[in-house]
Amino acid sequence: MKKLSASILSADFGRLAEQVRLVEQAGVDWIHVDVMDGHFVPNITIGPDVVKAIKKATSLPLDVHLMIDNPERYVQDFVEAGADWLGIHVEATVHLERLIQNIKELGARATVTLNPATSLNCLDYVLKDVDMVLLMTVNPGFSGQKFIRGVLPKVRQLRQRIDAENLGVLIEVDGGVHTDTVSDIVAAGADVLVSGSGIFGKHGGYGPGEEDDDARRLAANVRRLRELMK
Repeated sequence: MKKLSASILSADFGRLAEQVRLVEQAGVDWIHVDVMDGHFVPNITIGPDVVKAIKKATSLPLDVHLMIDNPERYVQDFVEAGADWLGIHVEATVHLERLIQNIKELGARATVTLNPATSLNCLDYVLKDVDMVLLMTVNPGFSGQKFIRGVLPKVRQLRQRIDAENLGVLIEVDGGVHTDTVSDIVAAGADVLVSGSGIFGKHGGYGPGEEDDDARRLAANVRRLRELMK
């Protein structure tokens, strides 16, 4: 079954715990947490203490995506804070295989993340060791960007490779996941879809009272995405 991961980058940070509880009630599978350092990407978000607070607010798995330089310095902190899945960029570390093993030894599942222009060839010697590959369909750093359709062939190629090698590796897609892109992403072979503004945003077309009520609005957004993920 395809999984839907709610990216808190688009949530109201002033009511973060409440928003996390609401998307859990709305029926998402995971909570996606974007960590940015202002160096690897041109934005700064949160650290381990916020991840720890989110962990207390939900029973869902935390899908933590490190968009930071030198991630090896911080993986232990984020696993101890509550990351169930911990993602690191191939572009951000020199010793990729060692870092994958370190994440797994710490007790989390290891995700390797590729920017849109990064070739799948970088996975040649580590694919069998990872639990999930995250393919970015926007250039990382900000929520609400336009989906890069040129990444869809890469999703299909990775799906074919994983299936051919009979690997239990999940494919995750993050960036521009909305009602107009979900069907194509699923058809390409993704297992996990990360959506921020597609879940937390106001898109219109709600039923009576839904637009003015967070719980109903989030539930409506999740329901629409779920219908298109089938």
